[in-house]
Amino acid sequence: MENLKFEELGLSDWIIRAVKDMGFEEASPIQSQAIPLIKEGHDIIGQSQTGTGKTASFGIPCLEMIDSDDRKLQALILCPTRELAIQVSEEFRKLLKFKDNIRVLPIYGGQPIDRQIQALKKGAQVIIGTPGRVMDHMRRHTLKMATVKYVVLDEADEMLDMGFRDDIELILNKVPEERQTVMFSATMSQEILELSKKYLNNPEFVKISRKELTVPNIEQVYFDVKEKYKLEALCRLIDVYSPKLAIVFCNTKKRVDDVTEQLLGRGYFADGLHGDLKQPQRDRVMQKFRNGAIEILVATDVAARGIDVDDVDIVFNYDIPQDEEYYVHRIGRTGRAGKSGMAFTFCVGKEIYKLRDIMTYAKTKIKHQLLPTLDDIEKNKTDVFIDKVKSVISNGNLEKFAAIAENMLDDETEMIDIAAALIKINMGEMSSDYSSAENDLNVKNPHGNAEPKSKDMVRLYVNAGKNNKIKAKDIVGAFAGETGVPGQLIGAIDIYDDFAYVDVPFEYAKEIIDGMKNRKIKGRKVNIEKAKKTRSFKFLPKRSGKNRKK
Repeated sequence: MENLKFEELGLSDWIIRAVKDMGFEEASPIQSQAIPLIKEGHDIIGQSQTGTGKTASFGIPCLEMIDSDDRKLQALILCPTRELAIQVSEEFRKLLKFKDNIRVLPIYGGQPIDRQIQALKKGAQVIIGTPGRVMDHMRRHTLKMATVKYVVLDEADEMLDMGFRDDIELILNKVPEERQTVMFSATMSQEILELSKKYLNNPEFVKISRKELTVPNIEQVYFDVKEKYKLEALCRLIDVYSPKLAIVFCNTKKRVDDVTEQLLGRGYFADGLHGDLKQPQRDRVMQKFRNGAIEILVATDVAARGIDVDDVDIVFNYDIPQDEEYYVHRIGRTGRAGKSGMAFTFCVGKEIYKLRDIMTYAKTKIKHQLLPTLDDIEKNKTDVFIDKVKSVISNGNLEKFAAIAENMLDDETEMIDIAAALIKINMGEMSSDYSSAENDLNVKNPHGNAEPKSKDMVRLYVNAGKNNKIKAKDIVGAFAGETGVPGQLIGAIDIYDDFAYVDVPFEYAKEIIDGMKNRKIKGRKVNIEKAKKTRSFKFLPKRSGKNRKK
């Protein structure tokens, strides 16, 4: 089926104006199929992934059928998470830009219930909420279902996975039988089919075929990487491609915490998102990601449901997902709103067979590439620097600085030397920022004879550790904040119960030792000194934390 123009869907002028204002010229495949069926009054089951426009698929016909003169509740949208409820309500408000007498109210956990009760008393024709909070209002009789004529179960599979089946059934049993029910799900499990058979009336089935699951403007690449070098590979790719925003997907909550801390330890603006975080924490992380305060979001699949950010440049599959469909969900976070995107996957050994299953399932090609070399990274940094210099030159107003440069010239100093020195000051010793295990990293043109970074590093001893609740990011933050050493230059950080070892560049060692005198880390006054040679790994007591190597 070809995508339809919104004008071909028989929509009101105010809806067409709104979608045009949102920048859309034609309906997506799921919208082209679902909107006409819902407008005709059919119950439907829609199978569609995030990023395909499914919210508008049920939102547009929902708002079309609302009686704006009746202030009673007419439509109920159930979502699995607070994030998705907020996202859906924001989408509804965009659709209502040119219609001011339909009230949409999101209700979810984590928000004061008294405030929601006051809002409900004012009346709302559309409620968008999570099952738990909807149930809470039903028990308090602040939310009555007798007038509901349209129900949507958004991401129904996720609600069932989260254990909301009993809540969903209780809610549906309180809604009049003479209603229209719409269900959207990324997967079609037996439990979903059972639920639809029980609560939907002769539903129409709408599905986006597999050939449309992946977005054509996403470049998909995989890299062969040893497990212990994944972080190094991630950092190299981030530095070469310099994404404005990136999402790193991991399979476990622990992995999210570890990768986040290691990225912070290297000076990147990163934060983690997983199910163990409380709602206010999740909200803060997402807000920071949306406004660019953090550039890298490390997340699990479940926690990432409901993320709707258009400017994600790269998605990293730090771990290959266990479920083929999760791969499709993940990469759909980039390449949105007509933009191009990249999806990079790390493949360890026999995981190549899993990756081939994903390619077969999604009917897509994931190209193999070798990781960038140190030369690639240095070239990228050089190109960025040169562009900045050219931009400054083109903007002019350099007279004062030109005079300073002229004053530096003498018989022994030439302009080329001055320029080279300024570049070195600005860019530093670039290759020292990275480990040089090129052969192990499976990079292009490996530098097998490169000197190990540790020869240029000095190991410092810190008299505080895990028992003082000190983490790698605390040490990096203190060193960088108090002494000015760039966070990316700090090497391996080994944290034990009562002390820690930190590798720092030789040229910064004295500055750090002097600068940290009488300073505190996590509220504890610390002493920093060069590690004595007698403190050898071989004789160290068992560590309570992981070795955080660069």
